[in-house]
Amino acid sequence: MKEKLRIHNLLNATQPLCDIAVSGWVRTRRDSKEFSFIEMNDGSCLSNIQIIADINTAGYDKIQSITTGSSISVTGQLSQSPGKGQKWEISAASISIIDSAPEEYPLQKKRHSDEFLRSIAHLRPRTNKYGAMFRIRSKVSHAIHNFFQDQGFNWVHTPIITGSDCEGAGEMFCVTNLDMASVPKNDNKVDFSEDFFGKQAHLTVSGQLPLETYCLSLGMVYSFGPTFRSENSNTSRHIAEFWMVEPEVAFADLEDNMQLGEKLIKHLTQYVLDHCSEDIELFGQYVDKDLLDRLANILANTFTRLSYTDAIKILQSAKQDFEFKPEWGKELQSEHERFLTEVYYKQPVIVYDYPKDIKAFYMRVNDDNKTVAAMDILVPKIGEIIGGSQREERHDILLERLHSSGLNQEDYWWYIDTRKFGTAPHSGFGLGLERFLMLATGTSNIRDVIPFPRTPKHLEF
Repeated sequence: MKEKLRIHNLLNATQPLCDIAVSGWVRTRRDSKEFSFIEMNDGSCLSNIQIIADINTAGYDKIQSITTGSSISVTGQLSQSPGKGQKWEISAASISIIDSAPEEYPLQKKRHSDEFLRSIAHLRPRTNKYGAMFRIRSKVSHAIHNFFQDQGFNWVHTPIITGSDCEGAGEMFCVTNLDMASVPKNDNKVDFSEDFFGKQAHLTVSGQLPLETYCLSLGMVYSFGPTFRSENSNTSRHIAEFWMVEPEVAFADLEDNMQLGEKLIKHLTQYVLDHCSEDIELFGQYVDKDLLDRLANILANTFTRLSYTDAIKILQSAKQDFEFKPEWGKELQSEHERFLTEVYYKQPVIVYDYPKDIKAFYMRVNDDNKTVAAMDILVPKIGEIIGGSQREERHDILLERLHSSGLNQEDYWWYIDTRKFGTAPHSGFGLGLERFLMLATGTSNIRDVIPFPRTPKHLEF
């Protein structure tokens, strides 16, 4: 049995090849009197390979039944193509139809709207755009691991089911084994002591808190996996299930954290340009004409450092009508972040030292007792792409922050414990994989950078 070759390898061949076998899906077929020309793709790359068949090709009598979307298997010779825009083509010795796609195959057209393709998410990776997107997603995921592994980080598999709320916002999915038809109650409240874990459990919004326990042992760690948020939002920036990479570094302060975040973004940006050039060019041509210039800008400039207080001053003095008035003590909105990166500085910006009252309990309180050592990395078109901080390592101040945030200390006893036994300064952040993919491809809707988007009232597969 011949070894089946991938189209990516065939198109990068250095010499003609005899007696090859390749399988894939038909993109187009056109016929002349003596020949048939089939464009085939197998998902290994954006480009198709052309198959030339004639009357001497075994299975030629069935070629007329080959339709767009059909899967076929081909044997033959790889030879130089006389046509423009292609170096190689396959002269077919035999063609066999594995399965024919019927006329109602929904991807007959060359261009479809993203909205339509979301309705058939199980088929959209067969299009050029989404095939390219998910090859890029795979490469970026690989690059994330390479980045941290090469620097001596250890990958920690943090739990997906958790008993604590990292963000304290309460936007968590409940995980239960209780019989919904007969829920045990105590004082008219659900009695979670009868549940599987003996307490209320949720899907995690972040691996950060358990990851910190390993940071204070292994020194440099990261987690990378799915996280969940039950925020009932239908915006182009929010989904209920998404992937996060979260590093934690012992003996690192806020400045160290900012440097690591900038280094990661630049590494991933360079990686996609080096390893996904054909796919990225598709997005630069058809999705966002400014994409390649924006990515080059990220690589060319040191990210601007800007305190939250100074950012508010800039926004307040801007001659621009914001939907949300910028005020000290309030969160920066997406329109504020994009103004700073796209209009004022025209490059990525790191905003740091946010007001204590709008940030999570685990962020280290600064000496002014008004701000915390937090930082967000903002990039053009996206806004926030990384959020992180130096963590509060002081036991007494951590207890005070938990109390003022209205959180039950008993739920965080193990986290508090880490501040009792050999505590140390440490820092970390979270980078949303989907946010980076939006940056890298110019895609404007987060639903289009994840294989199976989870949104309110939408759960397929």
